[in-house]
Amino acid sequence: KRIDLVLNPQLETQLLHRWNQAMEALERFEPIQYIIGETEFYGLPFEVTPATLIPRPETEELVEWILKDAGLTSLSILDVGTGTGCIPITLAKQLPQAQVTSIDVSTEALAVATRNAQRNGVNVQFIPQSVLETEALETCFADQFFDVIVSNPPYVRHLEKEEIQPNVLKHEPHLALFVEDDDALLFYLHIGQFALNHLKKGGKLYFEINQYLGNETIALVESLGFQNIVLRKDLFGNDRMLRCER
Repeated sequence: KRIDLVLNPQLETQLLHRWNQAMEALERFEPIQYIIGETEFYGLPFEVTPATLIPRPETEELVEWILKDAGLTSLSILDVGTGTGCIPITLAKQLPQAQVTSIDVSTEALAVATRNAQRNGVNVQFIPQSVLETEALETCFADQFFDVIVSNPPYVRHLEKEEIQPNVLKHEPHLALFVEDDDALLFYLHIGQFALNHLKKGGKLYFEINQYLGNETIALVESLGFQNIVLRKDLFGNDRMLRCER
């Protein structure tokens, strides 16, 4: 405390070395969430590591949208690309009757997500699986159907790197951030095709999207045959979320 320093300017503490490490990390633009090792999402604590993206407020808005649509209904939910597990864990916490499953290609991220589920006292099934491996994905979920499929996939194009702050560009996992400029909707296409086969009739697909590609994402899901498409802006006024129905 400040009063301790005033009374004893030469105060020594075991935390001094940790403090100096933290200050050096901040000078390297390392995100404070990685330095501390945790963050908060939708009022819940989440461990974060350099293997996972740091959850954003925009994603909280996506979760809020799903919860408002869900009401108190018992749902089967699939989350694609879990990272810290913030989306499926929050949904499982708020919808205790739901059956929640999540996949990610990163085993390191899945380990973090598993610990976060335990920390928050929820049951989420985590599966190591890439959504881009179509045959393996279909085998994994053969004869399974969901009420909700949700994803916050990689969507930042390399041409947008100049807009990215150094703390993100230098430290957060590029695997979870970037897509090729000429194939920016790659993940949306694969997830959409999978959702056509594994959403129940009337089931909903939710995406977090690239703010510059709202119309293109609408056109994609429309071409796949989804209906009742809704594009929603985030709290910053950017096109950020999309919902459609099978």
